[in-house]
Amino acid sequence: MDQDTNSEDESVGPSEDPSEDELPSLPPGLSDSEAVELLWQVRSQRRQASPDLPETVSKLTAPDGSLLYLVGTAHFSDSSKKDVAMTIRAVQPDVVVVELCQYRVSMLKMDEKTLLREAKDINLEKVQQAIKQNGVMSGLMQILLLKVSAHITEQLGMAPGGEFREAFKEAGRVPFCKFHLGDRPIPVTFKRAIAGLSLWQKARLAWGLCFLSDPISKEDVEKCKQKDLLEQTMLEMIGEFPALHQTIVAERDIYLTHTLRQATRCVEAPPDAQKVPAVVVGVVGIGHVPGIERNWDKELNIQEIMSVAPPSRFGWIFRKALKGALLGILGYACYRAGGGVGRVFLSLPAVQSLMDNLRPPPA
Repeated sequence: MDQDTNSEDESVGPSEDPSEDELPSLPPGLSDSEAVELLWQVRSQRRQASPDLPETVSKLTAPDGSLLYLVGTAHFSDSSKKDVAMTIRAVQPDVVVVELCQYRVSMLKMDEKTLLREAKDINLEKVQQAIKQNGVMSGLMQILLLKVSAHITEQLGMAPGGEFREAFKEAGRVPFCKFHLGDRPIPVTFKRAIAGLSLWQKARLAWGLCFLSDPISKEDVEKCKQKDLLEQTMLEMIGEFPALHQTIVAERDIYLTHTLRQATRCVEAPPDAQKVPAVVVGVVGIGHVPGIERNWDKELNIQEIMSVAPPSRFGWIFRKALKGALLGILGYACYRAGGGVGRVFLSLPAVQSLMDNLRPPPA
């Protein structure tokens, strides 16, 4: 998915050469083809052949010679924002791919203050939206994970996704650079994650997320960029919730590898549309970097990690019983309040729809 590459977010700081920060002004009177060729030359001059990049950047090569610079980031890190900006300015990519999907793209155009407020404000409307989008169990799990994000946000005073907003802004300063969303849609991830957990595992995970209160410092976040610490944390999670790791990490490693390889293909260079190797920057959480590197040269089956199993008969019965119990409680409250109130309540379209949904599906 291509996105508009203009952004108004704040910068992590100016480059050494201020002229490299913005697109150049074109002389008047140029034809479209001349303007395209001039901008292509400008980008070629800015692109460094052997850039000195941060240690969080890995370099991968596609069969056609195209290059991928993979930036591993911590999602609440100022230094990760600087790593992203430095990499994009140095290699002047044809494409920037970020670990976001269409359901999370709104964070690219929000400012830090708005994001901080949104992250801390988990209200009934957000709960209803999450349940409507992902189903009851997956929606509630999404809210619990939002609570974790809000906890980190409150501890650090920093909104998540700063490195993606930085990538969005810097991509808009590179001529002809496209901006792609590379992550699997979050409803698919949540539904597959919940389906892979037993009822006991769901309860344990929900309990742990509900009572998360450990203090977190910016130093702790920066330590997440150390691969040995990260691998240790991942191993602990694998031991406790192997199915969760499979869907949230391993499957998304495969999906991200697929979208990154799709982007890392030859591009057409003006003026004669000759095919030349592309340069791509990928911005992903550092926990995905080892998996992307392992999958880079493998044949991948994307279809099998995009399917969502239909709800079981037990799950359907459980949800309907829960709705029926809620309806009974509300009905009894209306009965206690008076018959007229009860009749008005039962005539509401939402209540009638709920009663219709309680009927079992046809065999």
